Amino acid sequence: MTAIPEPWHRFLSEVDRALSGPAEVHCLGAFVLTVLWELPRQTGDVDFIEIHPSGANDDLLRVAGEGSDLAKRFQLKFQRVHIAEYPEGYGSRLVDITPRSFRRLRLMAFEIHDLVLAKVARFAPHDRDDIDFLVRKCALDREVLKRRYEEELRPYVLNETRYAVNLKLCLEELLGESGPDAPGTR
Repeated sequence: MTAIPEPWHRFLSEVDRALSGPAEVHCLGAFVLTVLWELPRQTGDVDFIEIHPSGANDDLLRVAGEGSDLAKRFQLKFQRVHIAEYPEGYGSRLVDITPRSFRRLRLMAFEIHDLVLAKVARFAPHDRDDIDFLVRKCALDREVLKRRYEEELRPYVLNETRYAVNLKLCLEELLGESGPDAPGTR
């Protein structure tokens, strides 16, 4: 079982108790990296793209979204990401990071390659730093990244040229790959 560090565990425990019903949350971002890979960078939010049942969204954000009592008390919050690019099949690879004691809140984390592909779309400085951190942890397989991009993401990206350039930079700068087989070089 994955251990969630403090103050996150206390915050999430209170969220679990305060929810009026079940909420399965599909999480990505620095929170996931903190829990699964011990990312040293601090983050104040749990980014999520999906919640089941869909009606649980309002309940979760009321309990733990920006401006809520819990968010103010802990300086942590849940934040729905409305625009994100990620592999189509991510749902089959979600990692359950829910503490066993939780009754309503279920935390499902993006698998690491899916999370990286979501970060490549924006590729802001902290995204590059996070990917570099994972490279140093030997957590990434460049072939998995390339295959998922081609099979599950490329047909759906909003700006294929920009994404391909970002992925090429990621593979070259962070994973040490260059050459004619890198995405975006065809």
